[in-house]
Amino acid sequence: MTSRYRLGIDVGGTHTDLVLLDPADGSITVEKVSTTPANPAIGMLNGIAKYAARGIDLSAVEFFSHGTTITTNALLELRGAKVGLLINRGFRAVQEMQTQSRDGNPFDYFYQKPVPIAPQSLTREIPGRVDYAGAELEPLDEQSVRNAAAELKQAGVVSIAVCYLYSYMNPAHEERTRALIRADFPQAHISLSCEVLPRVREWPRMSATLLNAYLAPVLVNYIADLGSGLDRAGLHTQQRFLMQSNGGVMPFAAAVTGHTAVHTLLSGPAAGAQASAHLLREQALRGLVTLDMGGTSCDIAFIEGGAPLEVTEGVVARRQLDIPSLDLTSISAGGGSIVWIDRAGFLSVGPQSAGAVPGPVCYGQGGKDPTVTDADIVCGFLNPDYFLGGSQRLDTGSAREAITARIAGPLKMTLTEAAAGIRRIVDMRMADEVRVFAARRGVDLNDFTLLPFGGAGAVHAAAVAEELGMRRIIVPLHPGAFSALGLLCTDVVHDHMRSELRPLDQLDPAHAEDVFRAIEARARTELSAEGLSPAQARFERELDLRYTGQGYELRVPLAGLWTDALDARSLAAVRARFDEVHARIHGHAASEKGVELVSYRVRVRVSVPKFEPRPAAARASAPAPAAANKGTRRVFFAAEEAIETQIIDRQKLPVGATFDGPAIVEQFDATTVVPPGWAAQVDRFGNLALEFRD
Repeated sequence: MTSRYRLGIDVGGTHTDLVLLDPADGSITVEKVSTTPANPAIGMLNGIAKYAARGIDLSAVEFFSHGTTITTNALLELRGAKVGLLINRGFRAVQEMQTQSRDGNPFDYFYQKPVPIAPQSLTREIPGRVDYAGAELEPLDEQSVRNAAAELKQAGVVSIAVCYLYSYMNPAHEERTRALIRADFPQAHISLSCEVLPRVREWPRMSATLLNAYLAPVLVNYIADLGSGLDRAGLHTQQRFLMQSNGGVMPFAAAVTGHTAVHTLLSGPAAGAQASAHLLREQALRGLVTLDMGGTSCDIAFIEGGAPLEVTEGVVARRQLDIPSLDLTSISAGGGSIVWIDRAGFLSVGPQSAGAVPGPVCYGQGGKDPTVTDADIVCGFLNPDYFLGGSQRLDTGSAREAITARIAGPLKMTLTEAAAGIRRIVDMRMADEVRVFAARRGVDLNDFTLLPFGGAGAVHAAAVAEELGMRRIIVPLHPGAFSALGLLCTDVVHDHMRSELRPLDQLDPAHAEDVFRAIEARARTELSAEGLSPAQARFERELDLRYTGQGYELRVPLAGLWTDALDARSLAAVRARFDEVHARIHGHAASEKGVELVSYRVRVRVSVPKFEPRPAAARASAPAPAAANKGTRRVFFAAEEAIETQIIDRQKLPVGATFDGPAIVEQFDATTVVPPGWAAQVDRFGNLALEFRD
């Protein structure tokens, strides 16, 4: 066998994207199939079958990586498992009280919190306590645990969350509880807070544990079904990985342990951000804004200093989730977003989506509600005969009829006014979200480049950039499959932590070293269980620090501050670095104030072979060749008048080729719109660089 392949598959709301890499020559083969929402694995296997039909030997695939929305969709649609909760006696109200904060409009008198994952009827109080230092104050009441397990089993509970006070300091009670439950209720999925999120603050820890318990059965069953399907398809590699929210991947073996389900909630969007940083290194150092617009949503991230911004606290579907993840924001602005008229008579777009089934009206699959994609085709931006390379023909007539009947007619607008208005609304929403996101992160958009991908990103990117005052756009070589390609551009990454509150100046360096080594020992054990070599792992240490009295902390990396072990000099340097980090993020530091240690963190990274773009030989700039010209088409860049626009075949554009807008660039997996006033050039990596000239 002369070649071993690497396969990345990203499941979106409308389409499933597949990228097959041949490391021998660096070539990639892209496939795109409809997503099957009832069982996403079916769509994936349909795409894999297309490779087999091309004559590709699937047994030669040595690496498989997958970005999934299975847990995200389960949470959004409340299709998780039936969960029971075990907590300390006297603390059953924690889930109801949470932090007493509220999201959304503070003046909404009808505000309601999300439905509890584990209702009070399935919550059991267990006698037993440890204190803030981890010392046992009251022994665990083992009979109460057995009684609770029996009652929850009788109630039909599938998954049990265990969250005791200060378990991050002493996990013995939680671990014993798991053993007792397994003895009497072996089929239950069990999530311990000391494993899911061993950190200070009761509600965030409980929230993450409940979410994990809610989603773990869904993910574990999905992985089992998918693994069986891959085996039947002839893809037998044991190197099977899932994308995580932190931008790294984890083996299937880690997912089936049951305590990592929450780390997949931003799986799909994270892959695109990771690809942006890896494949466009030069631009990533200067700053990128990613615009991942697919069928159901648009995901936005900032790449600064060569890496995606990260957070350790966040909210997913109104649920608190404080795990390390890339700093992403999502809005319901996709090609399948449904257009409607609200009660006040205003034109609205989303949040509902036509999804993969039935999809936009122009797909001809039974959809009746007009969508953004229908507006795009009415305006002339999409070629009905070349969607997905011509494998799917779009019905322009049905799209025009739907917009006329449901939007233009009731609003007394012309068809093109309605279609252009739909595009204007969705473009403005994306621009507004980028603007707000940038303001919150202190990003100057004038210095950044817009990077659109996803099936619809490059169709709308120029309009978004103009609204934001951004003058540079980079459209990658395969924008429609960019997130799938990102699955082949990252390492195995696991994050571990443990909280321990104490003044930094009272921290014994030997004690801190012992804690770090204990975390690293546990990480090595987990790597071995996952079939990975601990000897190949890199361990990156961090401390969560804050000024005394602060209610939040900052991550401070220890890289370069120690050699064989932490010592007093290391901790003094950590203190100085914390002041620098605080000043950079918040604009000031308080070097005269005391500093508290909150948590230890260890990021474990195991390198895997990654896709590396291969630049072509530099060529002088030259007009696009005649062979790339596919003719012209009338396009409504504005509602008033259509402009005769050149249509260009991207596959026939050589490095250095240049052309001016207006132009539409077509390829198998996406369409790029170059409006009047913009110029485009193909760079050495095959990317399409757009620049605003007016």
